Amino acid sequence: MADGSIDFSAKYGNWVAIKRMSIVDGTKPEEVAFHLAAIRQSLDRKAFEILGIKTDVLDAYADSVTAEGRKSISNLVQAIQSLSSKEAKAAVEAATKEKPELQEVANVYLLRKVAQNLKYDFDVNQEMLSKIYPNLKMPKQRGRKPKKD
Repeated sequence: MADGSIDFSAKYGNWVAIKRMSIVDGTKPEEVAFHLAAIRQSLDRKAFEILGIKTDVLDAYADSVTAEGRKSISNLVQAIQSLSSKEAKAAVEAATKEKPELQEVANVYLLRKVAQNLKYDFDVNQEMLSKIYPNLKMPKQRGRKPKKD
């Protein structure tokens, strides 16, 4: 593998994302894929918010539909069927109240969120790769850690 790098930076309003990685002879393909998955996950979350979709409303509905939380095809089928309900349509309308033309986009977010809540994903993600390759570690949450008593 040739030397190279992955440099991603974005600034839009208050949102800033910077993801960098140097690629050298010893860099493994799974490390590159892990880094690219981080970029995609960051973009996926933010794109819907930038469009003005109230993702918190859709997250709440997806959480209520997937309260069982177990990964199974039957739970996934039930959750997806619930997306045609009046409640789901009301959640999508509430999430796009100011921009009703984005309802189709909001439905995409909701479908993705329901599947992710049940541990299914449509794309390669960091969590999936870290299970396959234990040497790849999920980043820890930033922020203040509570003191231990």
